[in-house]
Amino acid sequence: MLLTRRGLAPLLAAPLAARAADVNAVAGWSTEDGPESSYYEKDGVILATPAAEYPAWLRSAKQYENFDLSMDWYSKGWMDGGVYFSAPEHGIKSRCGFKVSLFHQADKDPRTNSALSIFPVIAPRLVNVKPEWNALRIRMDWPKLQVWSNGEMVHDLDCEAHPELKYRLRRGYLGLESLSYPHRWRNIRIEELPSREQWEPLFTSAADLAKWSITEVNERAPAKFEAFGRILRSDGLGNLTTREKYRDFALRMYIRGTHQHNGGVLFRSQGGRERYEIQLHDVREAHYPTGSLYFFQRSKYPEIESQKWFLLQMWVKDAWCLVRINGENVMEYNRLENLQPGAIELQAHQAGRWMEYKEIEVKRI
Repeated sequence: MLLTRRGLAPLLAAPLAARAADVNAVAGWSTEDGPESSYYEKDGVILATPAAEYPAWLRSAKQYENFDLSMDWYSKGWMDGGVYFSAPEHGIKSRCGFKVSLFHQADKDPRTNSALSIFPVIAPRLVNVKPEWNALRIRMDWPKLQVWSNGEMVHDLDCEAHPELKYRLRRGYLGLESLSYPHRWRNIRIEELPSREQWEPLFTSAADLAKWSITEVNERAPAKFEAFGRILRSDGLGNLTTREKYRDFALRMYIRGTHQHNGGVLFRSQGGRERYEIQLHDVREAHYPTGSLYFFQRSKYPEIESQKWFLLQMWVKDAWCLVRINGENVMEYNRLENLQPGAIELQAHQAGRWMEYKEIEVKRI
């Protein structure tokens, strides 16, 4: 038996690559969003089982920003699956991050189902998959993304120049997806390249609460913002307000809330009504549902579920604001009038309608 409770045992911990900078990529990986029987290792090969139905995937132990990844994968008969990178902890992995399709042939729509596509938006230059072991190499050095199949380059992209890629996560997990097909992988190696993104943690643990203060407390149902490990939980009425002020920034976090929760992410706040609010309200037909710029523009309702984590990303620059949820643009607005720096606030808006947050990070732009 070569599996731990959550994933592959460190049986493959010895380095497999010739370069000292390389490490075996599968040591410590775990099965996520599916049964533990989805993936196993035998004789140095990772195998998928029929239990590995979507959304089950095999996830790396750590996150990567820039890297050079190589592996062999086996194709025989009808195959469908993929390799994830920059994948989120929660959310749609192929939309928040990236997926290279592992398919057995070209397809009528080459962007989506063709082997080697950047699923589901960019077709490969060519499809040269063989009904045997195939070599795959993915090199991400943002903004440049390059992919080789059996020694031939099939993608050479500038992610910043592509509207479907420029807002995706630059850092995340690597992963293997089989969609229950009998995929096999071997010789997985990764060389980590220098990181360039600089994010400021606003909340990753209880120690970060020193960066905030509680404001606008309602005496009848005073707000509570409590840290439980890496989780920040809110209830009651009031705001958690950053001590620092931000004008132009990118912000990202994972959020979940009880059924029909009600809250918001406020920005450029001067206190009182001088601020903007991104609504957090999981009611599809609400006047301003999740992702809306409250009072100014309704969002396209995102596909989120009560009590399940989703990824929220937002950008604020001059008069422009963009909100993405689970990798989808749901609201864009370019007529902000308040251009002054202000606090970022988390709003607890209704007693008993708890919300939770984790991995709250900000980057000035």
